[in-house]
Amino acid sequence: MTGAGGTPAVSRREADVLAALGERLTNAEIAAKLFISVRTVESHVSSLLRKFAVTDRLALAGIARARTSAPTRLPGLPAPRTSFVGRAHERDALLTALDGARLVTLVGPGGVGKTRLAIEVSGVAHPGHGGFVDLVAVRAGYVAQAVATRLGLREGPQQPLLDAIVAHLGHRPALLVLDNCEHLVDDVAGFVDRVLAACPATTVLATSRQRLGLPGERTVTVGPLPLASDAERLFQDRAAAVDPELVAEPAAVADICARLDGIPLAIELAAARTASLGVDTLRAALGDTLRVLDGGRGHDRRHHSLRAVLDWSHDLLHPTEQAVFRRLSVFRGGFDLAAATAVTAGAVAGSAAAGSAPTGSAVPGTGGAGSAAAAPVRTAAAGDPHTAAAASVADVLGRLADRSLVVRHRGATGRWRMLETVRAYAAAKLAASGDEAAVRRAHLTWAARTAATLAGRVDLVEDAWADEFDAVADDLRSAAATAPAGPDPDAHLLARSLGTLTYARRFLRESVTHFRRAADHAPPAAAADDLLTASDAVYAIDRASVAFDLLLHAAERARDAGDRRGEAVALARAVVTVHRFPAGFAHPVPADRVRQLGEDARAAADPDDALVAAHLAAAEAWSAGAVATGAAPELADPAVRAAEAAGDPVLVSGALDLAGTLAARAGRLRDAHRIARRRLDLLPLMPRHRPVSAAEVLDTFHVAWLCAVTAGDLPAALATAETIAADEVLGAHPYRAASKLVPTLVLLGRFDEALDQAGEMWRGWEAAGCPVAAWMAPAVSAVALVHGLRGDVERHHHWRARALRATGVTNPALARGNASFAAFVDVRVATHTGRFGDAAALVERAFDDVPPGRHETYARAAAAELAVLAGLPDADDRLAEAEAAGDENAWAAACLARARGRRHGDRDSLGAAVRGFERLDARLERAATLLLLPDRAAEGRAVLAELGAYPGPVQR
Repeated sequence: MTGAGGTPAVSRREADVLAALGERLTNAEIAAKLFISVRTVESHVSSLLRKFAVTDRLALAGIARARTSAPTRLPGLPAPRTSFVGRAHERDALLTALDGARLVTLVGPGGVGKTRLAIEVSGVAHPGHGGFVDLVAVRAGYVAQAVATRLGLREGPQQPLLDAIVAHLGHRPALLVLDNCEHLVDDVAGFVDRVLAACPATTVLATSRQRLGLPGERTVTVGPLPLASDAERLFQDRAAAVDPELVAEPAAVADICARLDGIPLAIELAAARTASLGVDTLRAALGDTLRVLDGGRGHDRRHHSLRAVLDWSHDLLHPTEQAVFRRLSVFRGGFDLAAATAVTAGAVAGSAAAGSAPTGSAVPGTGGAGSAAAAPVRTAAAGDPHTAAAASVADVLGRLADRSLVVRHRGATGRWRMLETVRAYAAAKLAASGDEAAVRRAHLTWAARTAATLAGRVDLVEDAWADEFDAVADDLRSAAATAPAGPDPDAHLLARSLGTLTYARRFLRESVTHFRRAADHAPPAAAADDLLTASDAVYAIDRASVAFDLLLHAAERARDAGDRRGEAVALARAVVTVHRFPAGFAHPVPADRVRQLGEDARAAADPDDALVAAHLAAAEAWSAGAVATGAAPELADPAVRAAEAAGDPVLVSGALDLAGTLAARAGRLRDAHRIARRRLDLLPLMPRHRPVSAAEVLDTFHVAWLCAVTAGDLPAALATAETIAADEVLGAHPYRAASKLVPTLVLLGRFDEALDQAGEMWRGWEAAGCPVAAWMAPAVSAVALVHGLRGDVERHHHWRARALRATGVTNPALARGNASFAAFVDVRVATHTGRFGDAAALVERAFDDVPPGRHETYARAAAAELAVLAGLPDADDRLAEAEAAGDENAWAAACLARARGRRHGDRDSLGAAVRGFERLDARLERAATLLLLPDRAAEGRAVLAELGAYPGPVQR
């Protein structure tokens, strides 16, 4: 498996080992550093050599240095296009603060230069990890999304974005810069508090107009540039950039800077006009504007200065430029030419129709279209860059950029943005213009079309939709949040498209919110479909009961709209959800209610509609399977055929799940395994980036692994577990993926790797708040098995107690979800160590007290062998009774062959056992069997010694 750009995908532990190789550490040193065994290090090194297709550790060390070396710039750090002037005192103060505090906030008014100072210092102070996150366009509630996007993180089941961020930052040194926090102070404070508490080596640098108010926060105040020095230097530098031949009297420059109170943004805006006005005219114009404002009250003088220069710059614009300027304020983030055209074309077209379109700068100077049209533009929606309107808008954008009222971002696609102080000024002008409602409608229409275009590309391989979405996500969210309430075509298209995009981007919880909002904006006939999709997305993050409620709501909306088809599908899916995912309900749904839902679905259905027929067949089959004791897998056949007729791989997989469930319930474990493999084959046909396949993908992988384990197909179980661990959604769960790797690795005899995974699994479970997870108990019991086989009694009992804790009960007799595997562990340890004092009780427990489940075949085969080895009088009966386990489980078949070889001294049976365990790659079991063959015993002893699991005297 490879990652982006063909880079081999490595696990987190392999990444740690690779980094240590880059430090030229020995295996023993790596083991000590990572608290793992040397054997595990060797295994990871071998895996890395294979994955990177290199032959020695030296090559891996070079790869490690290339992969783990600190980036030359903090990720996301803007590249300044102008020189940094002054601020020596503040720079030193900030570096000192960062050296002594983990939260430092640059505090000062707008336009004073906080962001530029943060960029300058971050460029030299960062430790190589973290990121620079501009929050200026981010709305309340989306801070985690902004940070996760910058860090390249995704949300997973049971791992919200904040948890993913914390896990990513971990304990390594990192600098997280949060720029422009003033409108999100409470949100940012909560986010930072969690990060600092969980990530002891992370430092946060914030910029804001007010402090965050957290304990330990250190503030560095950023004020105006000092006059008679840095302020004049800044003016001269920026003026020379637009007019290299400018000659200005120092006294005139000093007067201008004094009138502007040393505020950097005001100075830069004024300097941008020197090429067209000259210093003397500029000085006079500023004087007039400032005198008008001096009569105001209740505002800081520095605010007057900045407002004055903005008013003055605005008044110098042509009316068309003013209209474009204020309309662009609807973009909270950046915008490209297509987006700008979508909201400003009317102003440009209206000006052209009136014969007043500007053909150059409003005043003589160097403005023009050249600075706006230099780079090719890729657009996702409305506004063709090649139209006359787009050309006119590009011309105006160029002039606004020349005047520093918009900022051009260089790159493959042309994008611009307004500094937040300038945008707020332009927004006030828009509000006063009477055009705001129309402009916001144009912005909503642009957002809807852009989102829909991007959403249509999420299934394309090697497409750049995700990067393009990230560039516009804040504006799409803003448009959705401010859309008018009630049914609205643009708002509906935007919300539904955002649901698709955020699901594909793995902002899973946000996705559900957008689909719910889409239903509120939808026409009656479409609302049910939005709620159906929301129910699909829920499976990735929440309980089935939440999906059930959404399905009932969808059925109600469909019924109100007269959509009998939609009503039938929603009700049928609700029935399937109840029967298929019962563990997802805190309280069982009454049988009478489920039965009525099924009848209502049939009453609403058109029997000639193939899709509806498939859903009805699924509901009827799952309902029958829930009440039919001993039902055969063939009960699901009509549902499978109906799904195949509908041509829907998701429905086919769901129907096959019923067949597999019935097969496993009937003890036909090999059939269940075969059916699960068939479901795996369907996965490539499902759209992974759309919610419709969420439940099926999650369930298919889980069931495929479980069926492989219960059928004793350990290689298949390991392959599936590794696929789960590497999956971007499934592998993000803090402990579910490891819970599948651990027991598989234990059964394969790869003990050190299992223990390595077990530690991460347990820490992840504890970090999640120790939720009841009976399904995790077999994995925890498998760790107890390792320690028992190695003779470590204390750790064996410790992990047995942990397994009980995971089930949420204190009485082992009540931990039925772990009963069969726990019985197997106790039996197998007794057999290996030769402690037979409780053999009879252990055997009886494995055969008589273990409820039907997924692991009883292991327990019964191992118990039959213990009965033979302990010389129990019913050993032959137990062997015969366990034969069924051997028929359905390859591990059990090999174990029983060994037991028969022991019982009858049959070398052929022992040879069959060796071959059986070899096929499974079960190292410990193969070695333990070789001990029973005199000519191969030495080989067995060597392997067992390597595993640290040398058996007791009876086994030898």
